[in-house]
Amino acid sequence: MDTAPVRDYFTGLQDRIVGELEAVEGAPFLRDAWDRPQGGAANSHPPNPLPAEGGDHGSLRSGSNTSAALGRPGGGGISRLIEDGKVFERGGVNFSHVRAEAMPASATAHRPDLAGRRWEAMGVSLVLHPRNPYCPTSHMNVRFFVAEKEGAEAAWWFGGGMDLTPYYGFEADATHFHQTCKDALTPYGADYHTRFKKWCDEYFFLKHRNEARGIGGIFFDDLNQGSFEHCFGLTQSVGDHFTAAYLPLIARHKGAPYGDRERDFQAYRRGRYVEFNLVWDRGTLFGLQSGGRTESILMSLPPIVKWRYNWTPKADSAEAKLYTDFLPARDWI
Repeated sequence: MDTAPVRDYFTGLQDRIVGELEAVEGAPFLRDAWDRPQGGAANSHPPNPLPAEGGDHGSLRSGSNTSAALGRPGGGGISRLIEDGKVFERGGVNFSHVRAEAMPASATAHRPDLAGRRWEAMGVSLVLHPRNPYCPTSHMNVRFFVAEKEGAEAAWWFGGGMDLTPYYGFEADATHFHQTCKDALTPYGADYHTRFKKWCDEYFFLKHRNEARGIGGIFFDDLNQGSFEHCFGLTQSVGDHFTAAYLPLIARHKGAPYGDRERDFQAYRRGRYVEFNLVWDRGTLFGLQSGGRTESILMSLPPIVKWRYNWTPKADSAEAKLYTDFLPARDWI
């Protein structure tokens, strides 16, 4: 199966999003490319930083595919990240493209028919943790997976979505974000938004706390109904709408005054983000089980986090309203 058009879209999307984020931040994101032959240790090859101008390194741009022994997946990726920025305390926009000869357990658990197939997976995944507590954290991911074996039809699907995790809730923000998500999906079918919003509400949920991670958005996986072109087009629309959904919220709140109280609550709520990513997230599990690059997988974690024993916010406070008015699933449009 020719996956080059999908890869070209993903690398282009990464470049476009990073360009817009750099304009907001007023500073460049670090660019870090990495490569690994199949069968290599998870982090046996140090990252290859790409030069600021000209030149290139690694398999992503050259298209090379080092053949190696069975074992860990081979491939490469480009991580674009910022730490300790004025707007984004930590943020990363990753592209990865990996391949291997055997499926990891996390992928075959619900698709046993794929056991023993060679596979490749690629996508763009980003998480942005702003410094100002009135700015929400956001996550977006678009991905493609294909598994093949001789004499059988290729099994492929797309997945992705975007979601919002505020620390202080604003109804106008929630409405704008969810409306933009709906706008991304409506051209491809009237029922997609309702389905994918519900899927997002159910997926980004901390079962051990009976609590949502944030206010949702859209989430989809195993998308292969209809033609390849239809599914690819829908996935592109989701990726292309992210900055329109998120950056107006950053512009609205990045200059808002805040103090120790707001930063403290932000750090406490970031603990929920860590708990979800390490306990429930399928993408994290897939990456670690398949021997993915640990630095890139865990780049999504926030830089400053706090936990407290059995803490609850004061009644009727701005912090309490996050729990009562925003985290319960609702129709924001």
